Amino acid sequence: MQYFEDNSHVKAAVDEPGQGPVLVVDGGGSLRKALFGGNLGVVAARNGWAGVVIDGCARDLAELPQCSLSVHALALMPMPTIKRQQGLRDVAVQIQGVWVKPGEWLCADEDGIVVCAQPWKPL
Repeated sequence: MQYFEDNSHVKAAVDEPGQGPVLVVDGGGSLRKALFGGNLGVVAARNGWAGVVIDGCARDLAELPQCSLSVHALALMPMPTIKRQQGLRDVAVQIQGVWVKPGEWLCADEDGIVVCAQPWKPL
């Protein structure tokens, strides 16, 4: 997904059944508006999303850990986005210089995220 300071399609995506995938959102690295927060986290977890990666900001730090959802963002920002219904969905995006294509696998921990073409298998 590619959305600059507009999360209207992010909400639409987490409203759909996730059944395990990670939602990757290219927010253009903006630190001015939060593309994801506690309300969307509750919906995403309820619908089976495994996590959310945002090249931008999140908000509601106290609520997100209670969502049973892995959320990785550049920073925290309390300001919500403006809903303009703009952006692209189901496209390859560049997150901090790394391309992520639909269908690729992500492995993440507290230190960072790795993009894989196929499921990761521990040694």
